[in-house]
Amino acid sequence: MQPTAPAAIPPAVASKRSPSPLSKSGRERYFPDATDAQWNDWRWQFRNRVTTVDELVKLLPKLAPVADVQREILRDFRMGIPPYYLALIDPDDPEDPILKHAAPLQGEYAFRDVGEEDPLGEEQYSPVPGITHRYPDRVLMVISNSCAIYCRYCTRKRIMYEDAVPDVEIDRMVEYIARTPAVRDVVVSGGDPLTCGTKKLESILSKLRAIPHLEIIRIGTRVPVSLPQRVDDELVAMLQKYHPLWVNVHFNHPRELTPEAAAACDRLSRAGIPLNNQSVLLKGINDDVATMRALVTGLMKMRVRPYYLYQCDPVRGAEHFRTPIAKGLEIIEGLRGHVSGLAIPTYVIDGPGGGGKIPVQPQYLLHYDAARKKALLRNFQHRVFEYSEPDAAQPHSGELRPARPSQVVPNANGAGAADGKKRANGNGNGNAAPKKARVRADGQPVVGKSSWVHRGHSREERLRSAEASTRGADAPTPAT
Repeated sequence: MQPTAPAAIPPAVASKRSPSPLSKSGRERYFPDATDAQWNDWRWQFRNRVTTVDELVKLLPKLAPVADVQREILRDFRMGIPPYYLALIDPDDPEDPILKHAAPLQGEYAFRDVGEEDPLGEEQYSPVPGITHRYPDRVLMVISNSCAIYCRYCTRKRIMYEDAVPDVEIDRMVEYIARTPAVRDVVVSGGDPLTCGTKKLESILSKLRAIPHLEIIRIGTRVPVSLPQRVDDELVAMLQKYHPLWVNVHFNHPRELTPEAAAACDRLSRAGIPLNNQSVLLKGINDDVATMRALVTGLMKMRVRPYYLYQCDPVRGAEHFRTPIAKGLEIIEGLRGHVSGLAIPTYVIDGPGGGGKIPVQPQYLLHYDAARKKALLRNFQHRVFEYSEPDAAQPHSGELRPARPSQVVPNANGAGAADGKKRANGNGNGNAAPKKARVRADGQPVVGKSSWVHRGHSREERLRSAEASTRGADAPTPAT
């Protein structure tokens, strides 16, 4: 199959590729000698990641007091920060959210012995190395141990040692999927699969797509966030050969929604690849309503749908990022009714030891009485409503019946209101006669109250209606 060239990007979108002011100033501050060709080359970005404490302190001198702590942390866990992502760090803000994402800090050292190596029990659900088969119809496939950036809260910190996954192991993963017909969906993950070369990634996708019962391929990646230069024309042209293909991205903070990241997502979208976002709720980074609202609305403008908001997993060394469950509920509550439903992620907790994703939502169903077929509900404004369920024991016969009093259309003076209350007419006496129920030509009542004439009616119909009205007939008022 020949690759299809990505659709041309219009000027309005192409203009968004100019760097964000923070990224531009960070590049000038941290990497003044980098040429445009180097900066826009994802391989240069990957090779020049900051991986040692000495490099980090040279660029961010204010971290010097915690350098010894950082060295201790890196005895257990890796660090890797691409120049592009490091350029987003504000060196004058010790609470900078981008810094907390990427650099080992005091909290990680303090909690280095707290938490689990494999909090989700992935290895106990692994029939072959690299595969996690927790759900009946889908599997997780880890094809890479390396990432463009090593997030300090990562669930899979235990495997981040940057040795390439051998081809023989990848082939065993593919073979397992091929001999397991129940599997219809695979999540290709890592590490980060987009750190693989394009040819290697295509060899894996082509093997997966050749499996008849495999319907959906998803790629989980943080590359559009931390290394958007990787999403180039060659990669996108390759990916769009393997539809239906989905990409789950991982933005956590609105500061990550840069023009460069938006351009990377736009390229994927224009290749017909739907984008969903998976965020992690992180203390001191995005654990407030205003930050999360800015994130989800910004994602929607980039055509990325907020998908999941994860409770931070109890992984070793990440305890300082974890929040109470009440904080996640507060954030979802603060989004509901204030942003589009499309922008509200599902808040989930991954059950410890392999329980899978468990949705946790604010309580909107206050009471449910199945016997009385009644529910008590509240909305985002904390207003309470009683809802009645359909009663199958009293089916409607389908016969046309005379209009009930509640069906009488109130006239201009309010007479005939369904609540039975008198309302003052134009003279203030409240005794106006109720408006006669409308009837069809065959004498049967007209069901419904509306006297609107839909705009879709022809001019001739509206004229006939107007003439009938002037003759005193009980006809709808013509639309203007």
